[in-house]
Amino acid sequence: MRILGIDPGLARVGYGVIEIEPASRAQRLLDCGIIRTDPGQSEGARMVEIARDLRLLVRTWRPQLAVVEKFFFYRSSTTIAVVQARGVLLMTLARLGVEIAEFPPMQIKQALTGNGHADKDDVLAAVMRELGLEQPPRPDDAADALAAALTGWFQR
Repeated sequence: MRILGIDPGLARVGYGVIEIEPASRAQRLLDCGIIRTDPGQSEGARMVEIARDLRLLVRTWRPQLAVVEKFFFYRSSTTIAVVQARGVLLMTLARLGVEIAEFPPMQIKQALTGNGHADKDDVLAAVMRELGLEQPPRPDDAADALAAALTGWFQR
């Protein structure tokens, strides 16, 4: 089974693709990185860029499940733009027929570390352990996306 994890954002969308071997139930990293949008473009153009790049990822990896981190509301000037980008991600996945699961950050932390209030270093260590990685995935957005993908697997 292939799972695509997504950490939503407007400037950077983290993604991580893992594969689960059915017989051994072992998790393996296939790809991770970010979709970066041009801050010089309009928000609309950036949304189009996110949708286009996500379509390419889905067509390349053909995930059976996409796990999107639920947005935790902050009071900042970027909140609305991030929520809009998240909507574009969900719409694009739905149009491509990919099953979607959503988890808030606290649930992702709980699934990976046993502590819903774990810090980023603890979550990163859990991602590395579960995927057998010697080096941390970079950037942080990609590591967060891998944490979401693993949570999708653990919750199945």
